[in-house]
Amino acid sequence: MRYQIGDIYDDHSSDLSATTVKTLVQVFISYRLDYCNSLFYSTSEGLTLMSQLQSAQNAAARLVSGARRYDHITPVLQELHWLPVRRQVDFKMATLVYLSLSDMTPAYLAADCHMVSDKGRRQLCSATSRTCVVR
Repeated sequence: MRYQIGDIYDDHSSDLSATTVKTLVQVFISYRLDYCNSLFYSTSEGLTLMSQLQSAQNAAARLVSGARRYDHITPVLQELHWLPVRRQVDFKMATLVYLSLSDMTPAYLAADCHMVSDKGRRQLCSATSRTCVVR
């Protein structure tokens, strides 16, 4: 992924407009960052891999915005309307749970996601807190 970022910058840095660079980064880099990043959600190696993905996203944001290496990256990500990688995964998982509970997903996903109040016959204290159980 870093090679793609470098290729975009080195080959055409003077020829491309800012809009074109942003589009290229969206097409080549953001897609790769988003692809299967939720697999790292609860793994023990997930933190290391997430930090590598975050580093790649930071490099892409610096390329698009023209920020220097030692500038703070959070304002740059906010300006570009990009969520940090960990927040992207959180959003993706929350969306999947919401869609599963709303019966808007395939049956194999909806079958693994239930509200706590649906789990048994007894009324639990947590039944009113809208807690979800995912198998």
